[in-house]
Amino acid sequence: MAPPDPADGTARRPRRHDPDRKARILDAALDVLVEQGTVGITHRHVAARADVPLGSVTYHFASLAELQAQAFARFVEQRGSEFAALFDGVRTRAELVDVLVDLVHGSPSRHRSAVLGFELHLAALRDPGLRALAAGWTRSSQEVLARFTGQDDAARLDALLEGMIMHALLTTEPRSREATRTAIARTVDPREQGGSRATR
Repeated sequence: MAPPDPADGTARRPRRHDPDRKARILDAALDVLVEQGTVGITHRHVAARADVPLGSVTYHFASLAELQAQAFARFVEQRGSEFAALFDGVRTRAELVDVLVDLVHGSPSRHRSAVLGFELHLAALRDPGLRALAAGWTRSSQEVLARFTGQDDAARLDALLEGMIMHALLTTEPRSREATRTAIARTVDPREQGGSRATR
C-alpha cells in the first residue's frame, strides 16, 4: 500500500492543540503527591493521572526532580493566593480568629493543601531548591498574618498553625473547635484568657 499523499487529504492528522497540557500534568503530579507522596512520583503515574501520553511528561520535564519542583512551585503560587484571600474581609481580631480556626478544622480542599504543604517541607529537608521555595512560602504567609498581629507574633502564630494542622491530620481524637479557638486567641493576643477579643 502506498503511503498517504498529503495532497489528497489522507495525511496523518496534526497533533491535537492542547495548550493546557503542561499545567494539567503539574496538577496531576500534585494529585499523586497527595495520594502517594514523593515516592509515587513517576512519569507513568503522572501521565496516567493526567490522561496524556507518557512522552508528553518527558517532553515537558527533563527529570522527575524538575517535575516535582515545578509541581510544588505551582502549589505554592496557588496556595499563597488562596491564603491571602482568606483574610480579605477580616477587620477585627475576632474575625481573624474565626478564619484561623476554620483553617485548622478545614474542608477537604484545605486537607489536600495541608498534605501538600507537609510533603513540600519533608522533601525540602534534602533539596536546597525546595528549601528555598518552602522558606519563601513561609515568609509570604507570615507577611499576611503580620498585617493583623505584627511580625514577631505572626511568626509564633504561623508555627502554632502548622503544628495544629499537622495534629489535625494525624490525630484519631480531633481537638475541639473551642480548644483550637482558645489557643489561637491567646497567641493572637497573649492578654486573652478565654477567647478572641471583639476588636483589634
